[in-house]
Amino acid sequence: MAVNEMMNTELAKYQKKELELKSLLEITQAINENKPAGVLLDIFKFTCLVHLNIRSLLLYMVQGEHYEKMISHGLKKSIPDQIAGSKVNYNKATGALQIEVGTPYSFTELESYLPVFHKDKMLAILFLKKKSQEEDIDLDFTQALANILVVALENKKFAKRQLEQERLKREVEIASNVQRMLFPAELPNTPRLAAKVTYIPHSTVGGDYYDLIQKSEDEVFFCIADVSGKGMPAALLMSNFQAALRTLLRSTSDLKMVVEQLNYTTFDNTKGERFITFFLGHYHYKKRELIYVNAGHNPPVLCWEGENRTELLGAGTTILGAFETLPFLELGKRSHLTGFTVHLYTDGLIETQNQEEEEYGDVRFHQFVKERLCMSPRRFHTVLLEDLQGFSKGKAQHDDITLLSLRFQ
Repeated sequence: MAVNEMMNTELAKYQKKELELKSLLEITQAINENKPAGVLLDIFKFTCLVHLNIRSLLLYMVQGEHYEKMISHGLKKSIPDQIAGSKVNYNKATGALQIEVGTPYSFTELESYLPVFHKDKMLAILFLKKKSQEEDIDLDFTQALANILVVALENKKFAKRQLEQERLKREVEIASNVQRMLFPAELPNTPRLAAKVTYIPHSTVGGDYYDLIQKSEDEVFFCIADVSGKGMPAALLMSNFQAALRTLLRSTSDLKMVVEQLNYTTFDNTKGERFITFFLGHYHYKKRELIYVNAGHNPPVLCWEGENRTELLGAGTTILGAFETLPFLELGKRSHLTGFTVHLYTDGLIETQNQEEEEYGDVRFHQFVKERLCMSPRRFHTVLLEDLQGFSKGKAQHDDITLLSLRFQ
């Protein structure tokens, strides 16, 4: 009789180990086949309930700053879907677990718990209740299985984050390429028109835009713009804006009509949620006439070389995209121009800060221009960048910096 009992006991142990190995094989195979998280959780739940003498179980896993309920089975009392991380305290030395939850929540019907750690961080807590009081739960195997499950789920989260980062990286690369395509491939550098641009984006994708369009031998359009926001949305908005601008300029030289249409297009695309500051100038060589519109942008500096003076080009309207119809619109006009220079820039230039968080500012920039009225654009940009660097002393910039200088003769 004793021999038969021993044989039965050994057979039961063998069968139990066989079931455990089968369970282990099922979950590891599902992990290797990259099954979804829901499938892995179902396999773990099935294993616990069918093979491991478990009646009720509850699994919480860390999700950011809280613990989230992943599995709940066989519970009669209410338990929370989420528990703040600050409300969970586990003493590794004593094995004591304290969870602060108010009514009507309770964990009293569960008999035991198993913490799941990775290094010093607790990733999950598994609560259990036995099916049969005559037979114990193999806590070591259950914890090992829980560890395998939780690590697999964490790896899935990590892989998902990596994929998201790769997607964002590709998005930024696309936006950067889109933006580069918006800018002129090269700028003229002739006795008649010398142009130079300095463009320093704050990040891979900036929100600034500049352009120079020689419509005919006698007509030149030039512009600068700054779109609100950054990244792919800003790049796409600017791409659409550039396409609309170039299409309009092919059919008309009427700046009033161009700006009104650009405003409508921007408002229609963004529903007033984004806006663009914009300056557009048109110079006619034979008429020696400059016509311009400033739509809420930093006023460019016009240098009258023969008269040894400067002025700001501020006439125009408000920012584009804020209103369906522009509330006012004024064209600026300068006639009898001979040799002159225009410096167009975005606010990133004058908002450059030094170590004391003092801004470079309009006054400092305008004074810098006044002292260099007849300087070539290339030389002007070289000395201005040196001055900016000397002012900032290495302090990181907070916005895109764009400076477009045009010297007409």
